[in-house]
Amino acid sequence: MVAGNRRLRGTRTIMTDATTGTNSWLNAVKPYTQKAPLAALFLGISSGFPFAMIGANLASRLAQDGIDKKSVTAFSLVLLAYNFKWLWAWVIEGVRLPVLYRIGQRVSWMLVVGVLVMAAVVNLAFVQPSADIMQTVQAAILLGIAGATFDIIIDAYRIEILKPEQLGIGAGMSQYGWRIGAASAGALGLVIAQHWSWTAAYIVCALFALPAMLAAVIVGEPERHRQITGRKSGSELLQAIIGPFVDFFKRKGAWLVLLFIVVHKIGDTLANLTFRLLFNDLGYTNDEIALYDVGVGFWALLAGIFVGGILYARLGLKRSVLISLILMAVSNVSFAGLAAVGKSNLGMANAIGFENFASGIGGVAVVAYFSALCNLRFTAAQYAMISAAASIVGRFLTGTTAGGLIEKFGYVDFYLLTTAAAVPGIILFWLMMRAGLIDASVGSAATDPGDHPSP
Repeated sequence: MVAGNRRLRGTRTIMTDATTGTNSWLNAVKPYTQKAPLAALFLGISSGFPFAMIGANLASRLAQDGIDKKSVTAFSLVLLAYNFKWLWAWVIEGVRLPVLYRIGQRVSWMLVVGVLVMAAVVNLAFVQPSADIMQTVQAAILLGIAGATFDIIIDAYRIEILKPEQLGIGAGMSQYGWRIGAASAGALGLVIAQHWSWTAAYIVCALFALPAMLAAVIVGEPERHRQITGRKSGSELLQAIIGPFVDFFKRKGAWLVLLFIVVHKIGDTLANLTFRLLFNDLGYTNDEIALYDVGVGFWALLAGIFVGGILYARLGLKRSVLISLILMAVSNVSFAGLAAVGKSNLGMANAIGFENFASGIGGVAVVAYFSALCNLRFTAAQYAMISAAASIVGRFLTGTTAGGLIEKFGYVDFYLLTTAAAVPGIILFWLMMRAGLIDASVGSAATDPGDHPSP
């Protein structure tokens, strides 16, 4: 009981006093330059690029090959692989690679999966959609599975190289990297395809897998990794498969935590799915959309990520998450205002800027919280489960209902509805804070500094 109280006090200390010292900007920036957060940046770059390859770039490639719009949009279902990655995450956790395991469980899997992702990208490079659409589907599915598996090992590695007090900064750097990787691969792919070919574009973009692989080689096996392999008994394998779920759901308030994970982004996802529809209906040109949605939005997101890291350090995990949830909900109101006013460049810039700024803060605080929920013995499997649960409702539910809601209520009422849809997540998190469930639900990722040898 004494040990349990000590652990709880330690958790509270980490969550409320993540960083001490002066309030100078120099001290605020310094944590971003440390080895582990810098590695998280490179991990994020490699994590983001497969999305561009099977998302925006593939859509452009298919359209340019004359594939009909219905078939093009159907390819987005390939991304569902990311929602089911928890089904095979136990392999990354519980299977030791022959020979390569000598360089470490995490590092060996990072290198192998990185090579598989590169191979999957190159494989997609050589298909011809206009000649064989089914071969293109198969190649895209293979890349989706490889990319989702890459995410499993990248997320686990990121959490385990970061100290508990670095989870917020590391989440921010990872978000920076993800955006840079996705945007860079998307833009570079388009440019190369324009001047050479889509085959060349995909082959070159396959190199975006290298940053994560190099980071793993340079940083090495995480000190905080808690090995559950090493013996080849059936009980060890069973522990790798069911252990992550048993460990998570035996915690106090686990089902409420899972409910929060599932519902916290419904309003935000509903709104995000419809922005381009709103812009088109308001009469914005493609150039204007690119300027505000991509240009202003990109820099606002980066600013939000930076501010989110500072808020996490100054206010702790719980208050920074609560603030980010409120900001993300309120940001939807700005689009209701834009819809009510009509086409306005200033209104567009403000709405897009605020939404991305709030998303940047949320990306740091919420990802840090989800990372803190992991037990270091099951990091890969538990984070795969958490991240999949956080987005599966959006991909299954909101994608089929948003258009109908707009037709029924109109844009103004629709965005007010999305704001209301975000309120249950805010209230639930506040109640969890009051009941002490945030502290009780976190795993060893939030408390274990990793300064002792792995068992």
